[in-house]
Amino acid sequence: MQEQHYTADSRPGGRGRLFVPVPFDPDQVWAPKPVHHVTGTLNGMGIRAVIVEHRGQRGFLLGPAWLRCGLEPGTQVSVVLTPEGPQRADLAEDVAAALEASPAAGAFFDSLAQFYRRAFLRWIDATKGRPEVRAQRIAEVVSLLEAGIKQRPGT
Repeated sequence: MQEQHYTADSRPGGRGRLFVPVPFDPDQVWAPKPVHHVTGTLNGMGIRAVIVEHRGQRGFLLGPAWLRCGLEPGTQVSVVLTPEGPQRADLAEDVAAALEASPAAGAFFDSLAQFYRRAFLRWIDATKGRPEVRAQRIAEVVSLLEAGIKQRPGT
């Protein structure tokens, strides 16, 4: 996925937070998703965030710790963002096809944080050499995702 580089003026985010605008539409630049989890850097420091709507503008919120690092509203920041974790384009063909066949499962998978996406994929990939088990696991994951369950019971 293509990294996005830009500079922006930070703004107050309410409740001691800082808001950093995102000047592009992640649905158009990367892929449509209900929730965009991102990773990258802000002034060279690593960040993980979720792109949200805040006071009518798209961006991400940073907690009070960032303010203690010297950032304040109105500070111009240099940002590099990329989608976090495995994306649909990165998936094995059988998994991608199963998610494509179930729009509800695919949309829920896309909304999950990378931790949950990777856990499902590791469990499926642990079936190397056993295609019948792999197919069963893919079907089980799709069923869980359709039900809005973000991890396998008992994990």
